[in-house]
Amino acid sequence: MSRRRVVVTGLGTTNPVGGDVASTWEALLAGRSGVRAITEEWATDQPVRIAGTAAVDPADVLDRVKARRLDRSAQLAMVAAIEAWADSGLADGGVDPERLGVAVASGIGGVTTLLANYDLLKEKGPRRVSPLAVPMLMPNAPAANIGLYVGARAGVHTPVSACASGNEGVSLALDQIRLGRAEVVLAGGTEAAIHPLPMAAFAQMMALSKNEGDPTTVSRPWDTGRDGFVLGEGAGILVLEELEHAQARGARIYAEVLGAGITNDAHDIAQPDPEGRGGTRAIQRALEDAGISPGDIAHVNAHATSTPQGDVAEGLMIHATLGKYADEVVVTSTKSMTGHLLGGAGALESIATVLAIKHRMSPPTINLDNLDPAVELDIPTTARALRGGDIAALNNSFGFGGANVAVAFGSLS
Repeated sequence: MSRRRVVVTGLGTTNPVGGDVASTWEALLAGRSGVRAITEEWATDQPVRIAGTAAVDPADVLDRVKARRLDRSAQLAMVAAIEAWADSGLADGGVDPERLGVAVASGIGGVTTLLANYDLLKEKGPRRVSPLAVPMLMPNAPAANIGLYVGARAGVHTPVSACASGNEGVSLALDQIRLGRAEVVLAGGTEAAIHPLPMAAFAQMMALSKNEGDPTTVSRPWDTGRDGFVLGEGAGILVLEELEHAQARGARIYAEVLGAGITNDAHDIAQPDPEGRGGTRAIQRALEDAGISPGDIAHVNAHATSTPQGDVAEGLMIHATLGKYADEVVVTSTKSMTGHLLGGAGALESIATVLAIKHRMSPPTINLDNLDPAVELDIPTTARALRGGDIAALNNSFGFGGANVAVAFGSLS
């Protein structure tokens, strides 16, 4: 594979703490949680009644007619893509459509559309099922609609690897540009699964926290009181671009995408390898692909979902890969504020990682009152400045099925 350099030239997001990049970054640095009580009647009998619902309803942002033709997961993705596309400066031209691609992931797809139409089928018969149900519920609908919006005529892809999907979308976009299949790729992920069935299912498998305290304090990665993740929704989109292409048009560059590593645990369908061996290999491969050493890493945006086993395993991975430098790295879990966006998590956290490099500032991990003694990491509970000079940062994502994805970003030199 060629060593074409790839950079980030546009960002867009909508999520539980903000409806755009600026409000999201401000909230993350301030340590503000987007987790709240679910007020809909359906939540009354649920074992878990909190979630990280989107701070801004995407249906209020998009054209009403167009919004009705999209599942909520695609609505969120479109809001993020519109922002990222405008932010990149490419909305008025500057890229050949034949060289423009999309790699936008989802862990579950249009589950709310699927379930709503099943209810219609059972209650009112087959003639009441929407003729738009299939193009709304298919997992590649967000990517396809973004591709239509920007006129992408290179590959339009949808990697599906559970909670690692969003980060895999970024990795796939990196590969597409390096392989010469595109000059620009809109990459990321989206998810909208705050619905009775997915929430009941996650709760039944003991994945969600059942803490009934203040919702903003329930997501607590690495804390001794953690007991599961908080479900969130949202999307993150990054515009990845070949460096020379970006420089030729005078684009603003946020950071460089240095490399990525993808592995699998081959351990269990849901539980991570307790020793973190698969994730360790993913991080090692990301470092090797990036051509950097452990000492170059200044920051890690960890997957850390607030589960008892997963958080400890990731701590082991960071020590195994960064060695003596592990204690010098600023580690954070933005899921403490956003909850877990499943297939959208890696994308939102890639944006947070890019902004941390750009502004030399790491968001905090909130709700960390008592650090698990099995986790020996530098995890600040307030925003922390990062060191100067050329730096690199890692974004880790892990998912059901044993999926592991690590992406390395760096300051452009």
